Amino acid sequence: MQKQILIVEDERPIREMIAFGLRRGGFEVREAADVSEARSSIANQRPDLVLIDWMLPDMSGLELTRTLKRDEDTRDMPIIMLTARSEEQDKVMGLDSGADDYVTKPFSPRELVARINAVLRRSADASAADVIEVEGLVLDAASHRVTAGDQTVQLGPTEYRLLAFFMTHAERVYSRAQLLDRVWGGNVYVEERTVDVHIRRLRKALEPFNFDRFIQTVRGSGYRFSTRVE
Repeated sequence: MQKQILIVEDERPIREMIAFGLRRGGFEVREAADVSEARSSIANQRPDLVLIDWMLPDMSGLELTRTLKRDEDTRDMPIIMLTARSEEQDKVMGLDSGADDYVTKPFSPRELVARINAVLRRSADASAADVIEVEGLVLDAASHRVTAGDQTVQLGPTEYRLLAFFMTHAERVYSRAQLLDRVWGGNVYVEERTVDVHIRRLRKALEPFNFDRFIQTVRGSGYRFSTRVE
């Protein structure tokens, strides 16, 4: 069955060019020129993935992404941001808003198709195990919620993805470069220090429940998720 992609882009020539490339890549395509149309389209039938342009006439693509990721019905829907902004800080903002990947214009249709397929694969892998529990720390992929006992652990979108990866790949050491590739995506070019920033945020969120000890630094190698005390 064809995967359905929703393109949210206000410039019609760009939207049609993207749609043409995606149809050639084997996808079913729907189009929206602004946030209002996008919301209506998603409410009518949820797509498998949404491509969102950063600059839209009625709301920024960044804010639309945040809104979709806050909504229980759409929070696990994969999103790729499309933008001409190429600065690292812009990429970090896009990913922190909850976007699963970030593609800088101009891009080739083949690259975009490859990036979409990669995000869809990661999304399928993440949903394969609906509930993961480690010594009282529970990650529920279906509800996109992390709990410790009866309390909710408040995590940003990137910290959630990072924790989900760690919990499904426990006891193995991953370098910063490997984490960027596996959590952020291999074609997202941000500095390795970005990993350290999100590791600190993740530890801070887990600290009140004494689960920050699971996120361990391996000097000279990277990080691992482990319940063992070294």
